[in-house]
Amino acid sequence: MTRGPAGKNIVLIGYRGTGKSTVGRLLAARIGYGFVSTDELIKECAAQSITDFVAAHGWEAFRDLESRVVEECAKGSGAVIDTGGGVVLRPENVTALRAHGLVVWLTADPAAIAERIQDGDDRPALTEGRTFLEEIAEIVNARKPLYECAADCTVATDGQPPEAIASLILERLRASGWFPPGGTA
Repeated sequence: MTRGPAGKNIVLIGYRGTGKSTVGRLLAARIGYGFVSTDELIKECAAQSITDFVAAHGWEAFRDLESRVVEECAKGSGAVIDTGGGVVLRPENVTALRAHGLVVWLTADPAAIAERIQDGDDRPALTEGRTFLEEIAEIVNARKPLYECAADCTVATDGQPPEAIASLILERLRASGWFPPGGTA
């Protein structure tokens, strides 16, 4: 995990509901970095929700737009980047993100994810004919090798408040010698 000089990005990957947005905002504030959400940028570019965009244009068009947004976000420095759960599906996304930052994989048990996102999730289903929990478990399991290959470090978020997760990420950054400047974390 000792890649990346200070000033580069910290990239949060993982399935939706693992805490990337909440933890990312806290982490950015603590270290004086900017915060960027690729999903929010996609919504701005598309001028509609992700659900509506996928319904109108399909998943492939969404992934194309996501890749363009990721490429632009990755070029900068000094940001905590919250990525969409499927960002690892395209190798070029991972390459861009790793070239310009440290990648932290946030994990959670599928049941915890389901509990976190069942009421506020605005993303379209990825599978058909399965329960919500079955879909989550299936997708998390299928993407696990991609997350593992992309990540410089992994942080479990089960049963942890967001502040504790942000602190754990900072501890790992310090331990690795990859601590970003700015802020008094």
